[in-house]
Amino acid sequence: MPAPIAEKSIPVAKDFEVRAIYLTGLMAASDHGIQIVKRWHQAGGNAVVFDIKDSDGTVNIPFEHPLLGKHHITFQDLPKYVHFLHSQNMHAIARIAIFRDERLVKEHPELSVQSRKNNTAWRENGKLVWTDSSNPKVQDYNIALAKAAAASGADEVQFDYVRFPAEGDQKDAKFVFQSEHPTWQRADVIADFVKRAHEALQPSGVLLSLDVFGVMAWQRSVDLNHTGQDIVQMAKYCDVLSPMIYPSHFFGMDNIAHPGDEPEHFIGVSMDRFEKITQGSGVVIRPWLQAFHWRTKTYSPEYIKIQVLTAKNKGGIGFLFWNAANDYSKPYAAMPAMRADKGKYFRGDELPAVAQASLSGGTK
Repeated sequence: MPAPIAEKSIPVAKDFEVRAIYLTGLMAASDHGIQIVKRWHQAGGNAVVFDIKDSDGTVNIPFEHPLLGKHHITFQDLPKYVHFLHSQNMHAIARIAIFRDERLVKEHPELSVQSRKNNTAWRENGKLVWTDSSNPKVQDYNIALAKAAAASGADEVQFDYVRFPAEGDQKDAKFVFQSEHPTWQRADVIADFVKRAHEALQPSGVLLSLDVFGVMAWQRSVDLNHTGQDIVQMAKYCDVLSPMIYPSHFFGMDNIAHPGDEPEHFIGVSMDRFEKITQGSGVVIRPWLQAFHWRTKTYSPEYIKIQVLTAKNKGGIGFLFWNAANDYSKPYAAMPAMRADKGKYFRGDELPAVAQASLSGGTK
């Protein structure tokens, strides 16, 4: 029997220029997903973000933990998949949806946000999906999963849903920190968690990136009080911040009726704000960009190019394309023209050549 692959992370500087697409765990592990990665490599991409825990709490790698139990595994052999990504010169980014975790709250209701009215699991607009972000057991579970991804050779761990629930009856929601740390706000909880996670991952040499709401750049107190995403604090304890600045998501802002059709405006204003509030922190801003046609009539390869160019000109380093259906036809079409105009759209960083020399092309 061949020995199992032990894949090592390929360390890169935090300002390594990532050009990534996102794949669901189901897609990434499939034959079709393998072809998407190869095509992205040919187009000029150098990174893939793939789910190891999705926003319903599904964990799709082998992972033993008292809170998990038996679970469906998409990636039977994560080191082998990471090896494949490395063989395609891809920076491997393992995405973990952190505190939105339907599976965990259904199996362990005591770990959910609690309702003050009836002392049962709190619901966000009728949905039972939120763990208590301040519960140490929940935090430790997610940090353990992040360490498992790093040990499997991932080069970066990306946290999404690293926040409190923003909707629903907020006054009814009760959290552990309110009794354990009565002087804390939600932002203190999130900053403390991120700090602990960063410290836990540092020995492995992998990068830690955080997905944050695009609107958090405005630092409005209502958003801050609900989500706990204080960008200034969070920037101190991670390598990369990835604001989700999809133009179509800014409805109701700046008196613009169709924000989805104004990518230059919303990407530009958002990036300006993120750069300003993180000044001096050393954090890299690498935005999530819109690779879908929702709420825009102008989605096209040109739309992709405008977003990439605007983000770069406003201080962004690299980019991540989001399409929930994993359809990257427009980025594929835009990349060759952007590659041909080297320096204008992106630098063109590639993984360190020394690390590549020892790689042979694995499959999934």
